[in-house]
Formats: sequence, C-alpha cells, structure tokens
Amino acid sequence: MPKLAAIMDEAETDVLAYMTFPKEHRVQLHSTNPIERVNGEIKRRTEVVGIFPNDDAIIRLIGTILLEQNDEWAVQRGLAT
Repeated sequence: MPKLAAIMDEAETDVLAYMTFPKEHRVQLHSTNPIERVNGEIKRRTEVVGIFPNDDAIIRLIGTILLEQNDEWAVQRGLAT
C-alpha cells in the first residue's frame, strides 16, 4: 500500500494540526459533534430571523452564537470568572 502511505504522509501535518492548540481546547476538537451542534444552532437561529438586512447582521448573529459557545466551554473547563 505505498500509494496510501504516501497520501497519509502528505496529510500528516493537516490531520494533526489540532495538536498545536492547548490541551484543554483539544478536548473540544477531537470530535465533530461540537461543530455540528454549533452549525445546528446557527441554522436554527437564522431560520427564526429569516431575512437579514445586511452582512453585518449575519456576522453579529454568528459571532454571538460563537461567543456563547466559548462561554459554555469555559464554564465546562472551570475557566469562567
């Protein structure tokens, strides 16, 4: 399987990129479940709004959702003050 081995060797840096993050962040990244949950929340809230007046409104909504997720992770890790 030399072809497969070559592909895996080429992808090693990309596949292991998450290892450069702090250990406490890696726990959140080992699975796609948190990302899927955030994407689901973004979809749910954008459907509630329906039509956005401009790009800034979309950015604010998504930014708020991501900040909420960050706060939730901080509480789980005991970092919230």
